Amino acid sequence: MARVLAIVWKAEAVIAGVFLVAMVALIFASGVARLLGHPLNWATDIATCLFAWACFLCADIAWRRNSLMSIDLVTDRLPPSLQRLCAYANYALIIGFLVYLMVAGVWLSWVSRARSFQGIPEISYSWVTMSLPVGAALLLLTAVLKIAEERRPGGRFGLPRPPAVS
Repeated sequence: MARVLAIVWKAEAVIAGVFLVAMVALIFASGVARLLGHPLNWATDIATCLFAWACFLCADIAWRRNSLMSIDLVTDRLPPSLQRLCAYANYALIIGFLVYLMVAGVWLSWVSRARSFQGIPEISYSWVTMSLPVGAALLLLTAVLKIAEERRPGGRFGLPRPPAVS
């Protein structure tokens, strides 16, 4: 399982990086082409799609690495039992919201399947809206793994680790 997750996380990081670089390149190329009098009408649409996917992929990467903003001024001063309660309540809210995003995202993708990009009428806008349920599913997996990690021995809320045997 750990090996599969490592492969998924590596692929996620590579895809997110490629999407961000491609998005910037497309916007730059579109600006240059417009300056030269030959606008690339499709470039903004593709960049929008890449941006949506990159946002969700990068959000998952940042949360998995504990790189998201966190305000723990109050919770750090609470006793450990209340810290644990606040953390689990927070995870419950996050998981509930992510499940909602997955359901709403699938519905949104379904209803937008007939909508096409303005500059690319052959491609369905569902390619953009599918970033919502897929990103939410990745974030949900990260949330479940974070809870499991915190409950392990030596985790934030787990039992103390047994002493090392030499």
